[in-house]
Amino acid sequence: MSGISENLQAVQRRIGEAADNAQRPAQSVNLLVVSKTFGADAVIEAAATGQRAFGENYLQESLDKMATVESARPDLDLEWHFIGPIQSNKTKPIATHFDWVHSVDREKIAQRLSDQRPDDLPPLNICLQVNISGEASKSGFAPEAVIEAAQRIASLPRLRLRGLMAIPEPEDDPQRQRLPFRQMHALYLQLQQQLPGLQIDTLSMGMSGDLDAAIAEGATIVRVGSAIFGTRNYAKQ
Repeated sequence: MSGISENLQAVQRRIGEAADNAQRPAQSVNLLVVSKTFGADAVIEAAATGQRAFGENYLQESLDKMATVESARPDLDLEWHFIGPIQSNKTKPIATHFDWVHSVDREKIAQRLSDQRPDDLPPLNICLQVNISGEASKSGFAPEAVIEAAQRIASLPRLRLRGLMAIPEPEDDPQRQRLPFRQMHALYLQLQQQLPGLQIDTLSMGMSGDLDAAIAEGATIVRVGSAIFGTRNYAKQ
């Protein structure tokens, strides 16, 4: 068994244990493997274990990687999620090549993704990024602005609003980790209530250091990379 396979199994066990502790079914939490800075071979190796959803932050790297994986293994039916910051001039390739976008941080970006999603593709699944900790260094909707923005964005064609995403301020204490995730879950429930006709089913939050707290507070997707692939090399970015 390869190191990636072993690491994936370990992460899945951790997700299962966290879900069990939260009295949730393990299948209510999906693993998004963050493959940014790792090559196509790593993706193919992870896919050999049955993993299908992969998250990417850097547009050109991800497009090259997706093309390489498709060329090498056209039989793989992978799901690609864009989870990084989005510049306005990069929305067209994101709208064209990805299945999900977690990092919609302003209405202008949602509008551009809607306008540029090809008609022959299914609607693009999106999450609204929430700046839940109010950090000046992070983008995203303020919590109090989410519901009104979501109501407008949900009406855009070629998009399917699925829920919310957040990257809270780093915190080592497990109990303090839970507070922003609890706030996110409350906002998620409010969004479901305000938009009952939509498929609001996704709360994307939690990474390697805090996924247990995120699952305890209702995460439906956790985003994990280094615990599976190892230390990242950002020098090539």
